[in-house]
Amino acid sequence: MSDMGSFREAVIAWAAGGPGGPARELAARLPVRAAVLLEGPSDVAAVAALAARRGRDLADEGVCVLPMGGAMSVGRFVRILGPAGLGLRLTGLCDERERPFYARALDAESTARTDFFVCAADLEDELIRALGVARVEELVRDEGDERALQTFLRQPAQQGRTSQQQLRRFLGTKKGRKIHYGRVLVEALDAGQVPAPLDGLLAGV
Repeated sequence: MSDMGSFREAVIAWAAGGPGGPARELAARLPVRAAVLLEGPSDVAAVAALAARRGRDLADEGVCVLPMGGAMSVGRFVRILGPAGLGLRLTGLCDERERPFYARALDAESTARTDFFVCAADLEDELIRALGVARVEELVRDEGDERALQTFLRQPAQQGRTSQQQLRRFLGTKKGRKIHYGRVLVEALDAGQVPAPLDGLLAGV
């Protein structure tokens, strides 16, 4: 595991109630300047894929990309990484419906240097809208998941939903699928198709 990977794991353990010493020691030794707070590993995969496309190594730049395990954890991460903790610049993505969790966490740390970008539903929804349903369906076929998609679409619960809603739900139906397609969808974007929240995040960090 890289030094930044060790720092990330130490921060996650600290946020879960473990000791803060290991994260503090690594932060003092590494050139960590910013933390990107994301809800889960599929968002991490998408951010990493876009950074790689743009020729950037965020870890080498002193940027730690962190999956928080859900929006309700943001308060803990802001406390330990912001002014009261390690004093890092904080940025990240959040879903519109989760905005109140972020607002409360950031209000509590009013001096934190933050810049969060809001996705209308979630990042997968942003990516599907950017690429278009037909292109995403083509990518699903290319990845060998067409049969699984067709089986999913025949389920009664999917009737009456839009194609975009169905695809978004499909990506979350199997463990690891959202992570896989977080990378696949980003790699398929044309330069001008990158969703504004994701583009803003990378441009500002």
